[in-house]
Order: sequence, then structure tokens, then C-alpha cells
Amino acid sequence: MVWISRVCWRKYGNFVDNLRLYVRGGSGGMGMPRLGGQGGTGGDVWVVAEKHLTLKRVKDRYPKKRFIAGGGSNSSIRALKGAKGEDVEISVPVGIRVTTDNGQVLGQLDYEGDKVLVARGGHGGSLNSRFLPRKGQLRQIRLDLRLIADMGLVGFPNAGKSSLLTALSHATPQIASYPFTTVRPEIGKVMYTDHKQVSVADLPGLIEGAHMNRGMGHQFLKHVERTKQLLFVVDVCGFQLASSTPFRSAFEAVQLLSKELELYNKELLSKPAILVVNKMDLPEAETKFRELESQLEKQEGLGDLPENMVPVSLPHFKHTVPVSALNGLGLPRLKDLIRQSLEEQNAMEAERPHADRLRELRREVPVVARPVWGEAHSTSEPS
Repeated sequence: MVWISRVCWRKYGNFVDNLRLYVRGGSGGMGMPRLGGQGGTGGDVWVVAEKHLTLKRVKDRYPKKRFIAGGGSNSSIRALKGAKGEDVEISVPVGIRVTTDNGQVLGQLDYEGDKVLVARGGHGGSLNSRFLPRKGQLRQIRLDLRLIADMGLVGFPNAGKSSLLTALSHATPQIASYPFTTVRPEIGKVMYTDHKQVSVADLPGLIEGAHMNRGMGHQFLKHVERTKQLLFVVDVCGFQLASSTPFRSAFEAVQLLSKELELYNKELLSKPAILVVNKMDLPEAETKFRELESQLEKQEGLGDLPENMVPVSLPHFKHTVPVSALNGLGLPRLKDLIRQSLEEQNAMEAERPHADRLRELRREVPVVARPVWGEAHSTSEPS
């Protein structure tokens, strides 16, 4: 156990997805009362998204993690209006959410070149401030990386997520027969013959209670929020995390995974999802798979699960795909279904703005009631 803990610490220690920084805007420059000169405004501190960058590199490049913008110039006879202080830009990877220590969201950096102002420079001395400058804004901010991927693999430890990612893509995550071999997120690219690429994230395995930050809880679940769709991966024969924990069938694994996502963020269950039933090469796999299909259809067979561990509802699985990452069974079909599901979602998202605009136009155009033909052409009878 000590050896495994050291491996986990060393591997996860090389991956940084959260960083706390000290930032301060520059102070304003002094004004000149005699001539009414105004001091320059202090520089600002910005966070800027940049490709091909990691938080680990940011941490190594700036070990002190302190960023202070330049101060504004004092007003002088040569320049009554002082120059603005120099801004500071902090380059960070794409996918960063910037927050303060108290949880206030300052911005989200989803694309290269996105910028967020995190500390404003102080105003220079002027008549309104008796020519005295003001200090720049001071903050402790947090950079929270949330991976952006097309598909996210969701499963309990040792369900075969890493083996599946290796079989689908060119990624090489660590694979072993013991749980928790994935201790940091891995991104793989699924390649198609027409050069289309789909990104798939292999995320650390969940355990029961992950929503309460047990295991790698929030470090895993926050990345699920950034994926377009989910790939639930379960062992067709079920799993048992340890000798002291109960055995869970494949259907119970689906239920428990859904419950963990529901307790962390109910909106995660509304994401499009595909259920991947792995290890179909094992004995009795066909029988177990048919049993799982029946339980999914009837929503029955919860077994010994306590009531508080049963989700309100299961995700709507667009497809249930039996596969074997070991011998390749079902993988070509799974690749096709992944692409098909993503293309359907993209088409729906492209149509949504047009549908919204059409509804707005219909609301703007007044509806004129048409008279009934008989009433419009009827003539009054003589009395």
C-alpha cells in the first residue's frame, strides 16, 4: 500500500490542475498640485489563454507565484499627464476557470487569446484625490483547469477505461491489474480514415462517495463538466474495490456512477451518454450482458443497494455497446457510434439558434384573427 501511494503521489504530482496566485495591480503615480498635473494609472494584471501550455509549466516558471503590475508615472513639468504603468500578462493553458478565494468566478478561458482582468491598477493622483495616488487592486486568485474533450470516460477503478482508451486511440496511459492505475487525466485522439479526430479523456476512477471528495472526487468530477458527452464504462461481470467492500454487479455500477454524478451536479446526467460494457472476453459475459440489458430496460434488479444510493433516474443512454478492449470485439462499432453521436449533437446545436430566432420572429409578428367565411358573407334577413 505504501508503494502504491508513492506511485500515485509521483504520477499525480507531475500533473497540476489547480494553482493559487498572488496578483496586484500597479499603484497610481503622484499628481502635481502646483500645475494641476495628473499621475498615471497603475498597470493591470491579466490572465491570457495560450495553447501548448500546462499549469505545471506555469508553476515551474514562476515559483513565487506573485505578479505585480508596474506603477503609473508621476506627473511632471515635462509630462503633466503621467504614463500608465506596464501591464502584466500571465499565460495559462486553455480551459482555465479563474476564481477568487471566496469562489467568485472572474472568467473562463475556453479559447486561445481569451483574457480576464484579475487586478486593476490604481488611479493616479488628481484634483479629486488631492493629487494623491491610489494603490492597485490586490487579490489571491485560483486557476482551475478543466479539461476540454469530446468524450469523457466515466467508470469505477479497474473497469478497463485505460485499456479502452489505448485500443481506441494512440494514447498510452498506465495499465495494470490493480485499481487506481489512472491517477491523472489522459487525453487520447480517436482517428478516422477521413482524418477526423475525436478527443477522449480517461479520467481517474471514481469511488463511492466521490461527490464528497473521497478518493480523487472533485479532481475527477470537475473535468467531467467540460466534456461534451460521457462514455460510461462498466465491467460486464461487476467489480469489488476491496475485500472489505461489497461486490457490485454491472447494473449496480451503472446506478452508483449515476448517483455520484447526480449528487455532484445533476446537469451532468443530462449530457448525451453511451454505455460501454467492457471485458466481453470473460467467461459467462454473454449471459451477464443479457441480464444487464434486461435490468436497464425494466429499471429493476437493484439488489442490496440502500435507498440513498439509488439515483432518481439513469442517464438516457443513446447506445449500449458490448466490447472487449483486450481482443478488439465491438471497437469498430463503438468508434462509429461515438462519431455519429457527436455529429448529431453538433447538428442540433447548429439548428438551435435558427429555431430560437424563428420563435422570436413569430412572437414579434401579430396574429390577426380571420373571420369565419359564413359570418363574413352572411346577410341579415328582412324583419
